[in-house]
Amino acid sequence: MTQRIAVAGSSGLIGGALCRSLRERGDDVVRLVRRPPEHASEVQWDPSTRHLDPAVLDGVDAVVNVAGVSIGARRWTPEFKAELISSRTDGTTALATAIAATGRPIHLVNGTAVGYYGDRDDEVLTEESEGGSGFLADLVRAWEGATEPARAAGAPVALLRTGIVLAPTGDAIKTLLLLTRLGLGGPLGDGRHFWPWITLADEVRAIEHVLDERLEGPINVTGPEPARQRDIVAEMGRQLRRPTWLPAPTFALRLVVGEMAGDIVASQRALPNRLRDSGFEHHHPTLPDAVRWLLAAR
Repeated sequence: MTQRIAVAGSSGLIGGALCRSLRERGDDVVRLVRRPPEHASEVQWDPSTRHLDPAVLDGVDAVVNVAGVSIGARRWTPEFKAELISSRTDGTTALATAIAATGRPIHLVNGTAVGYYGDRDDEVLTEESEGGSGFLADLVRAWEGATEPARAAGAPVALLRTGIVLAPTGDAIKTLLLLTRLGLGGPLGDGRHFWPWITLADEVRAIEHVLDERLEGPINVTGPEPARQRDIVAEMGRQLRRPTWLPAPTFALRLVVGEMAGDIVASQRALPNRLRDSGFEHHHPTLPDAVRWLLAAR
């Protein structure tokens, strides 16, 4: 059954790929954009006002919100950390409030992050796990909390705790691939921390699955086999036939990126239990599958 779906963050890595896929399968997509509209399918909004005219959602079955300033856009100064929070909570508040005002059970699918769990070493993390500590964990709590107006009004709300998205144009992965191709790849810190990866293709398919099944609550959007960071870069090196022995110690990362270094080497062994239990099947279930797709994608 086709749906009319509004997408916030449609110009980003995930949002752009999602809009293309939704249109290809026949859905009607409304893109919420900050610039003047260039197409009949676009609606201009200003998320910083924390307001969206509920009339924008007339006939809309679901809203997907994957908007927010990139975590790695620059060093985490106090001003940038405030921007990271506001760029997520302001828009989410506007969308959740507008959904509540419609009086209809519009499905809100709100992107968040596995950063919710904090740094948890080797602990297996499911949607039932408690939240962690640290800046990203606090950010995600505020982000998810901003959906409350919609939930309180009876609308179904899904919280997509996404892991590290493997995509050739993603900021972090693009850099990691370049270093690996140059023979400069290697462990970040000691490399033992778990990175809960998922390919961009499976990320988009997972969001569509959540939409189609009208899933609610927290959902870990990750691959079924989280891997240690050193194993991810080693697999990249193996398939590219490049060495991956050059480490980047944590202290060196701190010199380059500042406070964010702590989150680069944070460990989240998150499993996608709710996706699996609801019948979702990954197209790239193993790390070799994922890296093979990553290197072939354009």
